[in-house]
Amino acid sequence: MKLKPLMTMYATLRQTVSVGEGPYGNRMIADISGGTFEGEKLKGEVLVSGADWVTVDADGVGRLDVRATLRTDDGANLYLQYFGVLLFNDKTNDSLAGKKDADFGDTYFITQPRFETGDERYKWLNRIVVVAEGRALKSAVEYQMFEVVGS
Repeated sequence: MKLKPLMTMYATLRQTVSVGEGPYGNRMIADISGGTFEGEKLKGEVLVSGADWVTVDADGVGRLDVRATLRTDDGANLYLQYFGVLLFNDKTNDSLAGKKDADFGDTYFITQPRFETGDERYKWLNRIVVVAEGRALKSAVEYQMFEVVGS
């Protein structure tokens, strides 16, 4: 198995709304307010139409549930959903507080993006497995996404 670069996605986020401590941890919601993505076969914008629903448990483990709509530069609409894990630490917290951007690898921030589209030009996205590493930025997140390919 190999990882082939698919794209980098940068998504801006509105201020996080805390729902509070519930049965699964502290639920927080951050609406997506825009962004961009670019790779060898993909380029476009992140639309204002999704959010990041994260639940953080007592150990600082964030369970991500994200949905977004992407539009390619040539007009295709892509639905993107991913689940993942973000371990909150000082660097992540500083970044989310707007103090300093985190770097890739500062914490465990791994997701499993899944795409859906009916556009013929991009149906290949419906058939691939993708993994991504993220990093928290001031009012944004950035992901390096990779297609998992056979050896």
